Amino acid sequence: MNKLINNKNPYSLTTLFFTEMWERFSYYGMRALLVLYLVNSLGYSDADALHVYAIYTGLVYLTPILGGYLADKYLGAQKTIFIGGITMMLGHFLMVFPDLLFLAMGLLIIGNGYFKPNISILLGRLYKDNDVRRDSGFSIFYIGINLGAFLAPLIVGYVGETISWHYGFAIAGLGMLAGLIQFYLGQNKIIREDFSKKTKKLNFNDWRSIMFLSLINIPIILLIFEINNFINQYLYELLIILFTLAIIFLLKKRKKINFIKGDIKKVSYIGILSLFVIFFWVGFEQAGGSLTLYASNSVDRNLFGFIIPVSFFQSINPLIIILLGPLIASFWLRIDNSKCKINTSQKMGAGLILLSAGFFLIMFVNNSGSSSISLWWLVGVYFLHTLGELCLSPIGLSMVTKISPKKIASLMMGIWFLSAAIANYSAGKLPTILQSNNIDLFTFLTIMSLVAGIVLISIAPLMEKLVKK
Repeated sequence: MNKLINNKNPYSLTTLFFTEMWERFSYYGMRALLVLYLVNSLGYSDADALHVYAIYTGLVYLTPILGGYLADKYLGAQKTIFIGGITMMLGHFLMVFPDLLFLAMGLLIIGNGYFKPNISILLGRLYKDNDVRRDSGFSIFYIGINLGAFLAPLIVGYVGETISWHYGFAIAGLGMLAGLIQFYLGQNKIIREDFSKKTKKLNFNDWRSIMFLSLINIPIILLIFEINNFINQYLYELLIILFTLAIIFLLKKRKKINFIKGDIKKVSYIGILSLFVIFFWVGFEQAGGSLTLYASNSVDRNLFGFIIPVSFFQSINPLIIILLGPLIASFWLRIDNSKCKINTSQKMGAGLILLSAGFFLIMFVNNSGSSSISLWWLVGVYFLHTLGELCLSPIGLSMVTKISPKKIASLMMGIWFLSAAIANYSAGKLPTILQSNNIDLFTFLTIMSLVAGIVLISIAPLMEKLVKK
């Protein structure tokens, strides 16, 4: 594994690879169990469980805009990652106690906000601006994300479904602890290879502030509970408003931030692609909600006499990425060094079309009239969705670190994840909305992602003019 990671890439990629792997192990462990836990243990209806899932995953991708801003303005990426990791670890361990469910989820949400944008920004600092290894490095980094996502449903999901839900959540907490240890042990390598020279050796005062800011998140979450009903009622509107305000803030502060020529176009480029990313994640994130319930209710899970736990299906996507990720990383490196270079917008448009193809498979098999479908159909759906993800997500992360104006790099990563917040919340709410209007979910998603992909590919030449030097 180390040889694969470090092949022509910075040595610190190993540290960030395994740090992110363990953090994603903890997140996807929680994701694999949450809807099943709410329905099967706490007695929630499917609609109510999907509502909680929508709130949780939406806020998980909302808080990175705050974590990115704090890192840019006050804390730096390094300290902010430690704060986020410690806060998430506390949240996972509190999931062991049923009465503290929402406090635990709150800590996971805010901790993810500190952690998520800054680990990617730190990776981007290992490469010079025009380094052709960047997309390859981010594709390898993405394998780390998916190695954690693959292991989590198999370990956390199995323990949670068959032994104890709360033991499963505790194992996710141990995963986050392992990630923190990995990041701590790799500090010296990162300091040496950070081209920005912003990563420093942490002193006693740094660690004191890290612990204080991690623990103070507990009373902050308790305070937020006081306005919980307001957030639940108006979250979608709040997400849209925040996305708009973030763009307005950047435009109004362009003089104070000292934008140089072309920076406004770069911000606009990221903003437009963020809008298209929403369409992708609305479909893709059905995996943790409606596709999980679909696997539970409509898929024949008997494989040679073994009844496959529902959570195991969430390991299909990361397993495919682990197997194909190195090939895709090599493919992008070869293509980007050739005369047939494919630009970012075209890659992401192809990802949307592949997402559409996956939902078309479900449409096709549902129209066959069978009450229970073969699990291999669902495997095919995940395969196509995964190919789409590899065309869009690691490429998007690489693009944001490469294109963003340096002084607001973490904030721009937060805005990138804000689009995922809107998408994740929409993904949880969409099945109920469409069902109430007698619209088939999978037909809607097939058409929506296909149209979005075609439009993005069509405007790709205009998009690339915004960042052309």
